[in-house]
Amino acid sequence: MKVLVDRFGRVHDYLRISVTDRCNLRCVYCMPEEGMEFEPADRILSYEEITEVVAAVAKLGVRKLRITGGEPLVRKEIEKLLAMLSAIPGIEDIALTTNAIFLAQKAEALRQAGVTRVNISLDSLRPERFALITRGGSLKRVLDGLEAALRVGFHPVKLNVVLMQGQNDDEIEDFIRLTLDKSLQVRFIEYMPIGHADDGWRAKYLSLETVFERVKQMGLTYEPAEDIYGNGPAENYRVPGAVGTFGLIHPVSDHFCGNCNRLRLTADGNIKPCLYWDDEWNVRPLIGNEAAIQDLFLRAIDAKPENHEMAQVLMKQEQSHKPTVRRMSQIGG
Repeated sequence: MKVLVDRFGRVHDYLRISVTDRCNLRCVYCMPEEGMEFEPADRILSYEEITEVVAAVAKLGVRKLRITGGEPLVRKEIEKLLAMLSAIPGIEDIALTTNAIFLAQKAEALRQAGVTRVNISLDSLRPERFALITRGGSLKRVLDGLEAALRVGFHPVKLNVVLMQGQNDDEIEDFIRLTLDKSLQVRFIEYMPIGHADDGWRAKYLSLETVFERVKQMGLTYEPAEDIYGNGPAENYRVPGAVGTFGLIHPVSDHFCGNCNRLRLTADGNIKPCLYWDDEWNVRPLIGNEAAIQDLFLRAIDAKPENHEMAQVLMKQEQSHKPTVRRMSQIGG
C-alpha cells in the first residue's frame, strides 16, 4: 500500500481540514483590519466532498484529523460532518480548533459526533483586551465554552495563546497560574508571518524564551512533561505539582519541520503540504475518482519543502520559495 512519505522520509498521518474561511471574530494576527472577502458558498467543499477526500487518504495512512476554519462552529450542523468522518475506516482521532464562542452550546453534540480533543484560541484573560485582540469578541462566552469542554470530557483541552510583544506578553504569569489547578494544556505560540511578513509583525514578534523567564520571576520551577497526548509540535513543561501543563510552539525561532507529519486541506479544496509556502493542489475536480485523489496527495507530498524558513523572514533574508499570500483564516492554521 502506498503511504504519504515525503522526500525527506517524513511519514504524514495527520490531515488538518478547514471547513470554512469565515469567522465570527477578526483576530489581529489572523485577518486584516478591513476584514476578508470570503469565498462564496459554492466554492466551499461540501460535507460529502470532504468525507470522500478523507476516505481516500485514510487508505494512504492518514489516521488523525483536526477540524479548523476560519471558525469551524460557524459551519451549519458541523456535527454531521464529524459523525461522517468518525465513521471512516482507519480514522482514529478527530480534534477541533475553535475560538469557543459557540462551544458551550455545541460541546455535547461534538462529543457525541466523535470529537475527542479541542484546542481553544484564547490570547487574553482580560475582557477589554480580549475584545481588542479579537475585534469584538466576548471573553465570557469563551470561558463558558472552556468550562463546557471540560464538563463533557474532552481530553486534552488545550489553550492556544499567540504571544505578541506589547500586547499580551504581560499575561504570561496569568496563563501559567491556570495550569496550577486546572487540567489544561496552555500552549504559547510565536506570532507567525502568515500572509503579512511586514514590519508590524516584526515589532510584535516575541521569542518564547520569555516564558521561562516569567516562570522563574514567579518563584516557580518547571520540568519536562512527558505524558502529553497529541500531534502538536509543542515542547511541554509542568510546574511541579501542577494539574495542567504549559507548552512552547516556536515555529520561527526553532522550527519543528524535521518531524512534521501534517498536510492541510483548505475550505476551497486545496492541498497545502506546508502552512507557509504558497504551493497548492486543488483536489475538488477529482472528486468521484479515489485513485486520482490519492495520486494528487502523493504528488503534493513529494513537492513538500524541507522547512518553511520563517526565521529568514524575521532576519529579512532571502527565501528559497514563495510565501503564501493567504491569511491564516483562509488556510486553517
